[in-house]
Amino acid sequence: MFDPVIAPSGTLLGLLQRGRGDGTLHALAAPRDEALAALNHCVLSDPRHDWQVENRSLYYARLFLDLDGELDQIEHHLFGAEDLLDTEDTRTGLALAVLGHLASYGRNDALALLRRYAATGSNWAWALDELALRDDDAGLRALATSVLGRFSADAHGDAELAATVRDAFEPRPWRLWAEDPRPGVGARVRAAQEAGSFDRWQRQLRPSGPRPGWSVAAVFDWADEGLERGAVLHLPAARCLGAVAGPEDRDAIIEAARSGTDGARGAALHYLAESRDARVLDLIEAAVSTGSPIAAEAAVHAFERMCGAEAVDRARGWAQRPDELGASAASVLASRGEAGDEKLVLGALRETVRSEGPDAPLLRALVDGAGRLGIGCAAPVLRHVYRETASSQLRGRTARALAATDPSFATGFAVECLWDCEETTREVAAQYAELVDARVADRLRRLAADPAEEAEVQSAIHDRLGPDTTAV
Repeated sequence: MFDPVIAPSGTLLGLLQRGRGDGTLHALAAPRDEALAALNHCVLSDPRHDWQVENRSLYYARLFLDLDGELDQIEHHLFGAEDLLDTEDTRTGLALAVLGHLASYGRNDALALLRRYAATGSNWAWALDELALRDDDAGLRALATSVLGRFSADAHGDAELAATVRDAFEPRPWRLWAEDPRPGVGARVRAAQEAGSFDRWQRQLRPSGPRPGWSVAAVFDWADEGLERGAVLHLPAARCLGAVAGPEDRDAIIEAARSGTDGARGAALHYLAESRDARVLDLIEAAVSTGSPIAAEAAVHAFERMCGAEAVDRARGWAQRPDELGASAASVLASRGEAGDEKLVLGALRETVRSEGPDAPLLRALVDGAGRLGIGCAAPVLRHVYRETASSQLRGRTARALAATDPSFATGFAVECLWDCEETTREVAAQYAELVDARVADRLRRLAADPAEEAEVQSAIHDRLGPDTTAV
């Protein structure tokens, strides 16, 4: 999947793509046709950089309801010829999730589209998962023959069906179909369930990896073999070393951490970091400075997992390095630093935004650190990250940091956060948004009464306002 093109943050489309609360507020104030065009663009062209951790579906579904939007463009997207050519989940997943939420709100047209797509669409498994949460038993039973017809009636088809049943995210439809009296439905699904259970049992009997009695050298060989086939085994290999290594092996492990092959070096560095060996920090620095890219990356990860005071102290000296170890050191100070480390964390925050932009991965830790350390003068750069980042997860972290550093947060960004796409961001808003704004009380009441809202958000509302939110 190509990275999405994100519109400027000051436009309606850019706000909706980011999932910002202001996106909803601006859409409701804009001409309806313009708002629906921007909304459909987002739903049909998923704007998320990481759809597995960022939320948009409930946010877009609520706006569809507020705008009384039609589903004709979603229907065309799902059932067009492209569905046969591009079968990646990411092409249709967001649209199906939006339909699922709309079905929960009573939109029967959304429910009908989900049923039809589960019967005929390429990404039918996603649609079936949405229906498993929302449809009644009769609606699911009616799909049995259509879904089972996707699997040929031979050994290959039965094997595919068994794997599908075994790995199903929502098992409810398969359980219903297993009870179906028709031999082509119930008997076949039950056989697939039994085959999937047997396959899982067989895999448990064929474990791969270390065995009792392995030596340190055997663990190193296993780590190197993993790299050869593309599997990074530094952490599990380090745990194995913890089980098999004795005092007599310490010199060999030190030597592997200093100049071993990449797999062995990564395992040794992680093992020494976990055991808080006094020499590991120098070995980490050497691996970053002179080792291969794989060894350097392993060294940085090993350092980040260290939790002792010696790691924090060394981070103060590394924080201004212009490499990955410097970035890692700044991250360590942000998460585990103390009073007096504010200047280093703030400097890293400003430099990261300046050089890498508002979506840099390092910003997650630095933003959290600015909030944890209460760095008040970080508020301007935090506000910039909040406005510009395309990551709703990072924006949520930034909102929490602003709550700890920016006196204007309660009357500013906290209000729009009540409409944000991320439930954790709405939770922060429910805790901080100033009630003197008339929109806040009304929004809190709606969220408290919405069955689709997350329990943590509703709990925050009740903790602040008491159980009778209608009195607000």
